[in-house]
Amino acid sequence: MAQDIKAIETKLAAARTRLILDKPFLGSLVMHLPLKAADPKWCETTATDARFFYFNPDYIARLTLDQTQFVLAHEAMHCALSHFNRRNHRQKHRWDVACDYAVNMILDDERMPPPDAALMNAQYRGLSAEEIYPLLHEDPPEQTMDQHLFDDSGSGQGGEGEPEDEDRDDDSQGGDQGEGEEEGGAGEQGDASEASQAEAGEQDAPPQPPMDLDQLDEQWQGRLAAAATAARQAGKLSSSMMRLVDDLLAPKLPWRALLARYMMNAARDDYSFQRTSRREGEAMMPRLYSQSVKVAVVLDTSGSIGDDELREFLAEIDALKAQVRADVVLHACDDKLAEGGPWRYAMWEAMNLPDGLLGGGGTDFRPVFEWLDRDRLDPDLLVYFTDAEGRFPAAEPRFPVVWLVKGKAPVPFGVRIQLN
Repeated sequence: MAQDIKAIETKLAAARTRLILDKPFLGSLVMHLPLKAADPKWCETTATDARFFYFNPDYIARLTLDQTQFVLAHEAMHCALSHFNRRNHRQKHRWDVACDYAVNMILDDERMPPPDAALMNAQYRGLSAEEIYPLLHEDPPEQTMDQHLFDDSGSGQGGEGEPEDEDRDDDSQGGDQGEGEEEGGAGEQGDASEASQAEAGEQDAPPQPPMDLDQLDEQWQGRLAAAATAARQAGKLSSSMMRLVDDLLAPKLPWRALLARYMMNAARDDYSFQRTSRREGEAMMPRLYSQSVKVAVVLDTSGSIGDDELREFLAEIDALKAQVRADVVLHACDDKLAEGGPWRYAMWEAMNLPDGLLGGGGTDFRPVFEWLDRDRLDPDLLVYFTDAEGRFPAAEPRFPVVWLVKGKAPVPFGVRIQLN
């Protein structure tokens, strides 16, 4: 048996290594789940409690190396998506099935071959577990391919059956063991012990569910952000995964607060080292100075954003520009610049939506950047209110850009603020 476990450990280690090399985002997440062999009596395939990756050695032995990568990434994505902390009032089995569909379609987009029992349905592609849940039968006949050990409300066991209440009672008697596992898995110190791939013996009972789900959620959000950053820098984060990560990590602050933050940063006071007059001495002393900031504001008039939303956005800009001492140049664009623009406003002048602003064509962002370059405006900040679905310039401009986006479309450069 020991020899069999050793061979399974080697197979799992090889699968994790290939993930690190080929898909570093997923590989980094997988490395935060130390491996534990589990008793086949309660673990038919694989399982996670957001602290460990539990596996049935016989099940792993039947998988190909590609399928082994899939099941490792599957458990890690459940954790990265915080499925353990998002169920709320929902029925557990139905929620577990929705979570499996959501994860499996993400991995399918990454062209990862699944095991035979994986739940796959193209109509759920791009949907979150919350969006899939109401589309399922109230008591779904589907079974998840793994177990989600996040609470005591039953199991998401794939395949045959679910652990009975007697198993949970037995587990509660081993409370000391469960608490020890939580301490080792929830802390970053537990992640560092990756060299010990699996425990010497099998996990003979399902672990107790995590106690502090909010703390675990915060840890996985940090791991998600770090993994995405590393994969981006390596140039190995797919566009679909990048959109997913951006949505997951979208700031929870209201867009007004975020917009104010970036405008304040653009207009912050700074120090001047300009030489003083001779009457003040020969020394060059830093002095705090203030100056107005030049902000370019552009409205997308392609038809996806209504007049009320445009007025609300301009009212927010109007309120902010006095605070940051901003002179604003306003323009509008669909696939071409609006006639009558640009409109210029000093910091004390009220801004209103220009009369007769027409649009409704396609969306092309290039005319705006060509206009700014042609007129050599070089703003301290460009704020673009748009749905971000259009043609972007090939190169990033030399000035900072903030995109206030209605919808889920990504942007190729600048700072993206979700209109929530």
